[in-house]
Amino acid sequence: MEFMRLSSRRGTFCEYKGVATYWDLQVPGAKLVQDVAWSYPHTSNSYAALKDYLAFYASRVDECCVDDERVEPQPGDFYGGWITSHVKGPFKGAPGTKGW
Repeated sequence: MEFMRLSSRRGTFCEYKGVATYWDLQVPGAKLVQDVAWSYPHTSNSYAALKDYLAFYASRVDECCVDDERVEPQPGDFYGGWITSHVKGPFKGAPGTKGW
């Protein structure tokens, strides 16, 4: 968390989880990565387990892994999905998939 800071650029609302806040990543000597992660500091009761955890966009960092497997970022920027060999598609996010 020493390299994370609250983003002032945006916030979003999910009708299930509530208002999301976004986080920037600033590693000394590296480029600032804006809105690299999001969190729900004040969740609805049904999603209380998510409170104060960060969810990262796999597409905005050099590498993300689940166990020892490198993930493939989900297409598009609406979802922060992490695709592994254990997850079967189709996957939303690519052009033309928003409506299904």
